[in-house]
Amino acid sequence: MEAKRVVITGIGTINALGHNAEETWKKMKEGQLGIDTISAFDASELKVSLAAEVKNLNVTDYIPVKAAKRTERFVQLASIAANEAVSDAGLNMEQEDAYRVGVCVSSAIGGLERIAKETIVAHEKSASKVNPFTVPLVISNMVSANIAMAYGCQGKCIGVVSACSSGTDSIGEAYNTILSGQCDIMITGGSDSCICLEGITAFQQMHALTTTEDKNKASIPFDAERSGFVMGEGAGVLILEELSHAKKRNATIYGEIIGYGCTNDAHHITCPREDGQAAAKAMELAIQNSNITKEQINYVNAHGTSTHFNDLCETRAMKQVFGTHAYKLSINSTKSMLGHTLAGAGAIEAIVCLLSMRDSYVH
Repeated sequence: MEAKRVVITGIGTINALGHNAEETWKKMKEGQLGIDTISAFDASELKVSLAAEVKNLNVTDYIPVKAAKRTERFVQLASIAANEAVSDAGLNMEQEDAYRVGVCVSSAIGGLERIAKETIVAHEKSASKVNPFTVPLVISNMVSANIAMAYGCQGKCIGVVSACSSGTDSIGEAYNTILSGQCDIMITGGSDSCICLEGITAFQQMHALTTTEDKNKASIPFDAERSGFVMGEGAGVLILEELSHAKKRNATIYGEIIGYGCTNDAHHITCPREDGQAAAKAMELAIQNSNITKEQINYVNAHGTSTHFNDLCETRAMKQVFGTHAYKLSINSTKSMLGHTLAGAGAIEAIVCLLSMRDSYVH
């Protein structure tokens, strides 16, 4: 039996640069920056003053008013990106077996701001005043659930919560789901939105965020003067499809996923191992899985958070994997323009990789 192959037939994103994939890509090519002074709340008493916010967004232009009222921003952003991806792929659920279409779109943080609001209500007003929809508003898996309900997808409906790699791991899980024959199509990606007092303060207290006030020097991955990441918000959604299924409906194919590797440091809750061993192993597993040589790879879209230890670890990992070929690679970090969108990051960056290949252009 011929091994299954998995291709990408649709993409969608909303982030600090653009409300869709093409707008985002155009601004990336122009070298525009989505980072600016925080406007979502009063951050005047904080050390952190910059973030990468999605601005000028009227949610009800994209999703029904009722759905908007019953979802938090991290779900809304994912729904907007999913709408674009499904449309881009030309999916018609009436022509699909609903049990063969699954969803795996993740959020690392969930509804943090809502949790804070309802906690204040419970303590300062009355427990009876807490919003009865609090649980479905805040839990991370409601990203996938809302997308599944919107399109009637009745296959696998899950979310992978693995911090900043949630979006990437979701793509990997979706890829493996199709390879194993459980689904023909997977809607996958990630979304997060926690540019709020609670989110920025928590990451500030971890000393993870940059405190510079110069937006042009805020997110500078691999630079000697890097001083922490910039919080971003946004979502990226991709439509993964079994190749023969995509061909049958004459879908446009952006690219193919040929390998996936996943490991962990088993080291520390926030700090990666400085030697980069586990990150190197994940890349090696992906390359082995894909049956290509290391020399066939010419571009790496790095995690590149602009934190001291991540960029150090990642650089060492790439040198371990690629040896002298590492010096021939094009390497960049999309976070330099979009900030760190947490679960959204890996998915948005996967979209950037596809558009880079399409246009033979590295930002």
